[in-house]
Amino acid sequence: MRRRTFLATTLASALAVPALARTGLAAPAVRAPEPPPETWQEHWFEHSEELRLADHNDTVALYFDRDVDQAASEWLLPYLTSMWQYAQRTYGNSGNRMNEDRLYSIHHEGKHFGGHPSTVYDESHDHRNVSDVGGTDWTTPQYEIVTHETGHIVELIAAGKHGSPAFGLWGDSKWMEFYIYDVYVGLGMEAEAQDFFDRMSADDHVDDFPREGTHWFRDWFHPLWRDHGGAQVMVRYFALLGEHFPASGDSFSRELNWGEFVHFMSGAAETNLKELATGAFGWPDDREQQFTKARQEFPGITY
Repeated sequence: MRRRTFLATTLASALAVPALARTGLAAPAVRAPEPPPETWQEHWFEHSEELRLADHNDTVALYFDRDVDQAASEWLLPYLTSMWQYAQRTYGNSGNRMNEDRLYSIHHEGKHFGGHPSTVYDESHDHRNVSDVGGTDWTTPQYEIVTHETGHIVELIAAGKHGSPAFGLWGDSKWMEFYIYDVYVGLGMEAEAQDFFDRMSADDHVDDFPREGTHWFRDWFHPLWRDHGGAQVMVRYFALLGEHFPASGDSFSRELNWGEFVHFMSGAAETNLKELATGAFGWPDDREQQFTKARQEFPGITY
């Protein structure tokens, strides 16, 4: 996935926490990894700094450039640990590489604004699950951006294959809205979940794809979360992708079209989502043709 700039997106009574998302669950059974290196020389994109290991445990290795205040680790390490353990519990299984190694979380002060992910499949970042973000004043908690980038790691490996066939449809931030919201709920961060829910559901929180005025969270992802098992609807989606969608070796070989996306998501939701998709995104004739063809080409996906 190419490098991107993170654009900051500027529980009501319906906020029901699924049992699967409750806190207090045991951490996933993961073999203790080798200690991370004390320094790490960047060699990707325009990054060329020597990073220092700020802190670590068996779940997270936290790396700072020389301008990041060491005190930032006081909130970053505990939050990232809880968040990544929740992601591993939720999306990790014997068929993927979610539990294979630590999360490597890199932070830059005053440079490399935005962020990018990398995964254990990628030589570019030394075959590690990486969130690399730039910002300012890392001593102030910035939950949203660090959670956002880890969601891309999940997106790229949770299916047991490398790649995100839906990225061309939902783009950089739409699945992240589902993921961030669910993480906040799953970790019991009620104030953050409420604030995020309100912002993502606001009338002016719209996108121009796949049509003008699209409300991805309000009209698509939150109804899926609310009505079809919370995060488990996406767990099932990734599992179906890994089982049925074309791949070459360890990587998916192409992207989903809209009809295929709705078909796979319908399988994950265990109900036909054509009506929900029509309300959220519209349903032009070519989408109907794609949907019909997808049901013929992937008959193992039922609902």
